Amino acid sequence: MRSVCFYFEVHQPYRLKWFWPDEHTGFERYFDNRSNREIFEKVSRKCYLPANRTMLDLVDEYEGKFRISLSVTGTLLSQCEKWDKDVLETFRQMAETGCVEFLEETNYHSLAGLFDDREEFKEQICEHRENMRSLLGVEPQVFRNTELLYNNSLAATVEELGYKAILTEGTEHLLGSRSPNYVYKAKDSNIKVLLRNYKLSDDIGYRFSSRWWPEYPLTAEKWATWAALTPGNTLNIFMDYETFGEHQWEETGIFGFLKALPAEVIDKKLTFRTPTEVISRYEPVADIDVGDFSTISWADSERDTSAWLGNDMQRRCFEDVKMLGPYVRRTRDTELIRIWKHLLTSDHFYYMCTKWLGDGDVHSYFSIHSSPFDAAINYMAALMDFKSMVFSKLSAMKAMDE
Repeated sequence: MRSVCFYFEVHQPYRLKWFWPDEHTGFERYFDNRSNREIFEKVSRKCYLPANRTMLDLVDEYEGKFRISLSVTGTLLSQCEKWDKDVLETFRQMAETGCVEFLEETNYHSLAGLFDDREEFKEQICEHRENMRSLLGVEPQVFRNTELLYNNSLAATVEELGYKAILTEGTEHLLGSRSPNYVYKAKDSNIKVLLRNYKLSDDIGYRFSSRWWPEYPLTAEKWATWAALTPGNTLNIFMDYETFGEHQWEETGIFGFLKALPAEVIDKKLTFRTPTEVISRYEPVADIDVGDFSTISWADSERDTSAWLGNDMQRRCFEDVKMLGPYVRRTRDTELIRIWKHLLTSDHFYYMCTKWLGDGDVHSYFSIHSSPFDAAINYMAALMDFKSMVFSKLSAMKAMDE
């Protein structure tokens, strides 16, 4: 039987506050705890708690035949620990079912994978691995990079760390006439690659409540019929977890759709499988070849790095924070290192994107800034102040040594 492989990204960043130097010298000097808590609690109420409980009910109702996978970022896990441990407990319960596979990623949902030096990337993966072990009691076997960023060398690095598979986007400029609905292998390594079927994924994640869409309203029976008619071994349906209740509000019927979906999928002779189960069942049909200068992602219509590095503001901020890294490490100050790692979170650069229309609307979602230009100015102001903190610390260390 053919597979339906559901994967959900679960993430909230620590957003910067409107920067103005104050009495704080640590994390709260740069990050807005009040806004971050308000957003976390809102999304927990609308999405995380009801979605997690729905998933648990479906696993129980279908006696293990309903199976999904999640990746939960380290930034969200820390927010759960601080602001709502009930959310964390429901993730633990999901892990205990054996029907929910948790995936690995960078702990800070960062752009560290785009550094020339992969040491920070590896370190963040190890941090996330420890969080998954200590907080959820799991040891992931499959990796998903931030926003499905992918190229050959990233895949090779992930394979070196012991992971069996990696997820990315099934974009046409990668596949050509091939289908995303098969297991592939990374070029020059043996790690398996699962590719997102973006049409069937976006039918739920993006178009579900769109009245302009000719297929509106989307029902579970209609979606399952499309899935059954789609050729291939595995339909990889990847989307934001916040689809349920936040991006698609409860009033749209999204939870009713979710509750009805397993029965319709099973009725169409399709089987829910997790990524590890998929790669165990199917052999790769071909190599996937993505050079370092052709990195792909699941973001926007371009499916590349332009969501974060597409304009001069983004590139300048990225290069500046990247170059600061060795100096931050030299301080051996755990709080400064912690701040720097959070400054690498991809969302900061996402808010600086100057794209328009639908892509622009997505980039402004959850941003505290009124424009991408404000986001860039604020980030650079915080970074310049942080840089001053770092070099003041290094100067003090040098004076003590002398």
